[in-house]
Amino acid sequence: MSGIDFYFSIGSTYTYLSVTRILDVEKEHRVKFNWKPFSVRAIMKEMNNIPFPKEKMNKVNYMWRDIERRAEGYGFIAKTPVPYPLSEFDLANQIAILGLEKGWGEKFVISTYKKWFQESKEPAIEPSISEVCKELNLDKDKIISKAKSSNNENKYCENTNSARENKIFGSPSFVVKNELFWGDDRMEDAIKWSLK
Repeated sequence: MSGIDFYFSIGSTYTYLSVTRILDVEKEHRVKFNWKPFSVRAIMKEMNNIPFPKEKMNKVNYMWRDIERRAEGYGFIAKTPVPYPLSEFDLANQIAILGLEKGWGEKFVISTYKKWFQESKEPAIEPSISEVCKELNLDKDKIISKAKSSNNENKYCENTNSARENKIFGSPSFVVKNELFWGDDRMEDAIKWSLK
């Protein structure tokens, strides 16, 4: 089974499209995605990149509509606009890192994104955080505490540094055989490359 590194940040809008379909794509193509939550916000700040500038509303409105159209094309829904940017961006990704180590990370990310894009419930705050933890039978307070631990924060930094080393500048990104593929619409290209 081929391995593809899947770098993502909960907080990236287009990543909704990837996480909602990635498990089905994995089965269909018999590949394995290695989920790597990182801070795209830190990298974008370093590049002075503002994703949804308020003075460019035509672009902003296009992106929201584009996400809706693409979701519909994949067979699911997106109700945009959604709360953005996130107030607990780092915490959401740190919980994902913890969950991926403990075996519930993928479900956490998918459920969190669905609540964000289908119910307008912002990740890692109430009511989303309590609802997701209840779905996954997790103790919310313990999860938050462990996610904020120095050990877990270090893993988050390591993933972010790894993203920098791979010249990643956005989420979602896919890295396979030292090649970078950026964007949900490049997932299948990454798979094709992995099978070369």
